[in-house]
Amino acid sequence: VTDILPAADVTEQELLSAATALEQKSEHPLAKAILQYSEEHQIPASPVTEFQALVGNGLTAKWNGQVLYGGNAGCIAQATTIPEEVQQQAEMLAKAGKTPLFFARDNQLLGIIAVADVLKEESPEAIRQLQSMGIQVVMLTGDNEQTARAIGKQAGVDHVIAGVLPDGKEAVIRKLSALGKVAMVGDGINDAPALTRADIGIAIGAGTDVAIDAADVVLMKSRLTDVPAAIRLSRAALRNIHENLFWAFIYNVIGIPLAAGVWIPLLGWKLNPMFGAAAMSLSSFCVVTNALRLNLFQLNRSDRDKKLKHAVAAIQLEQQTGATGKNSGMQVTLHIKGMMCSHCEAMVKKCLEAFPEVDEAVVSHTEGTAVVSLNAPADLAALKKAVTEQGYKVLK
Repeated sequence: VTDILPAADVTEQELLSAATALEQKSEHPLAKAILQYSEEHQIPASPVTEFQALVGNGLTAKWNGQVLYGGNAGCIAQATTIPEEVQQQAEMLAKAGKTPLFFARDNQLLGIIAVADVLKEESPEAIRQLQSMGIQVVMLTGDNEQTARAIGKQAGVDHVIAGVLPDGKEAVIRKLSALGKVAMVGDGINDAPALTRADIGIAIGAGTDVAIDAADVVLMKSRLTDVPAAIRLSRAALRNIHENLFWAFIYNVIGIPLAAGVWIPLLGWKLNPMFGAAAMSLSSFCVVTNALRLNLFQLNRSDRDKKLKHAVAAIQLEQQTGATGKNSGMQVTLHIKGMMCSHCEAMVKKCLEAFPEVDEAVVSHTEGTAVVSLNAPADLAALKKAVTEQGYKVLK
């Protein structure tokens, strides 16, 4: 919980009491945030009756003979009128990456409680690793677009699809499947149909049992960096299988004609049964030893990642799903010399994104580039100067 904004003639205590009573029967993560805040501030959870979850919109229940409503603006607008100044407050909260939750009692607006997701430390790095593999990363959320775009910018995703109802996630995955293979990462009950629809469903270990049952892969440590790690392991396993098939076939291609006497009339070559048995054993030894090399594979090493041969173009994805891409405006690519690590990337990214014309800068020290997405024409000399002042050299 980040902000509590009671309506006129409503106290903060009244707003919190009503919100706590309504949210106590909800399983949504946002409800848990409000209940935790109420517990810390000793706000009791009064019992409610006729509780009902309105899919994708909010909640309703009876409390002390009155009807409580909670959820997004669309849900509350059915019960009462939302003043323009309150709508403006909600927009400002959304732009800051917060989710405004409206609450009403009968036909009276009680106010807004804003909550915000805390971005996990490893999430931006996991997304960067996926992008380095040539994988388009899409954030699929039921939240409003402004909040989603703010969080998506922090995480560094390629595209944001917001305002999706629970049953709409599966439909989006179906559309994406027309472009290529789709892996879906989710943890909630509402994610289960989408996890099943995707080519590869990946569930978070700390998620719901339904999501785990619907998925093909489970991230036991609930870390998003395990997604690129799983892709690396699968690629290594497939490569190992191909190598093993080669060794198995090459021994047989050479040994079977010899054992059958094919070369005796032509070259006089024979195969002693003892050598045949030894060659067969050596074939098995090579295959098993090669397979055991996977024990030495470094799952989290990203510097050897290779891009997909048939990566989906960003424009294709946007046309197919209506996704909002971070590269929808003008772009400038700066070729930079001197970046050595992720710390260098962060410094260059920070100095470039300080310009109001820059929506986002995607920086890679391995490729030596900074791809800058602009919302208006920018002074390229000023961008170059900002990077140079950090101790790096802009080549072109």
